[in-house]
Amino acid sequence: MDKNFFENPFAGNSQLYNIHEAQHASMAPFHTMATAYKVFFRSPYNILSYTRFGKSMAAASELMERATRNYLKPEFGIDRTSIDGKRVDVVEEVVDDSRPFGRLLHFRKPKQFDKQPKILLVAPMSGHHATLLRGTVRGLLPFADVYITDWTDAREVPLYAGKFDLDDYITYVIDFLKILKGEAHVIAVCQPAVPVMAAASIMNAQKDPAAPRSMTLMGGPIDTREAPTEVNRTATERPFSWFENTVVTRVPANYPGFMRKVYPGFLQLTGFMTMNLERHVGEHIKLFQHLVQGDDDSAEAHRAFYNEYLSVADLPAEFYLQTIDVVFQRHLLPKGEMTYLGQKVDPSKITKTALLTIEGELDDISGVGQTKAAQKLCSGLPKEKKRHHEQKAVGHYGIFNGRKFREHIIPVIQEFITQNDK
Repeated sequence: MDKNFFENPFAGNSQLYNIHEAQHASMAPFHTMATAYKVFFRSPYNILSYTRFGKSMAAASELMERATRNYLKPEFGIDRTSIDGKRVDVVEEVVDDSRPFGRLLHFRKPKQFDKQPKILLVAPMSGHHATLLRGTVRGLLPFADVYITDWTDAREVPLYAGKFDLDDYITYVIDFLKILKGEAHVIAVCQPAVPVMAAASIMNAQKDPAAPRSMTLMGGPIDTREAPTEVNRTATERPFSWFENTVVTRVPANYPGFMRKVYPGFLQLTGFMTMNLERHVGEHIKLFQHLVQGDDDSAEAHRAFYNEYLSVADLPAEFYLQTIDVVFQRHLLPKGEMTYLGQKVDPSKITKTALLTIEGELDDISGVGQTKAAQKLCSGLPKEKKRHHEQKAVGHYGIFNGRKFREHIIPVIQEFITQNDK
């Protein structure tokens, strides 16, 4: 249980979550009305559904329905892949669910593919669910045996389960790598780049046989002093106390994690939406136009993206605050001052785990150079075990999803892992 609960149960912005829940509840009548109008104006038995007026009303109703919806955690929904032009069935299975804040999933293929390289894909704990990496998983499956971390929404974890901070995150990564018995390559997308690098450093320093064969860091904040972005500036321009007292709140009574301190996902989402507000507004105007014009494919692509993007999870407050402090404000890893359970994290001790860093030219979350900084820190690795790739004309999400990811980045990852799969 949170030891500070009894000392000050109303620490931080205690009413923030309650205000959000009340606001969402107040929109329930509008959501119901919008849903009803959408069904009415799309009904084939309604003559208005064939008119421009009816199509416009149906489109407007869908936008209202989506704006007032509570977006639940999506499913991966991956049941097949294609290898050498042939369909291969995929079964999603839980490998380990013994820990309160995360579980290990496996996308199992038939036994004849068991010799493919094993990959532990570490999903970010940054407001979105692991399903945000659905496209990443799909891109890796044809050549790899893929495992992924599936982090639990902190509002679903009862207070008695205890804390979860940056050290705990590193411990989970180490434990999952040990389950894979030294046969795995680890890939970190965005936020987990720092804890994954810390885990690899600790395991290499201890000569742990389960240390990963290679480590791929994609758009991660290894050193945010390099090409700082708006996200980085937000984290440094305000004192640590501001984050603790302004954006940390308690989970309300209608969730299992009642009274747990969290950084709520809806705040993270608000921040990202505000950064690119014109683009998001423009995309929703396009959705309206697609619906009126009957462009179902474009409308469905919009729905698929925003169903994922708008589904958010809460972060444990101790993990969020420690990340702000260690990664964004004090830059302890690149300065050689980061510790894990009292032990120094020294990337120069990495001698077994090969390193691939990947950045996007247009990344506005982790600027160019922030991930590449890992190359210099891993000074114990020979040149042939290190590689850097900068993908032109892609932003942050294009590093791990989309056409350019599949066509240009996946081949780089596959070649690097194949070279170091021993």
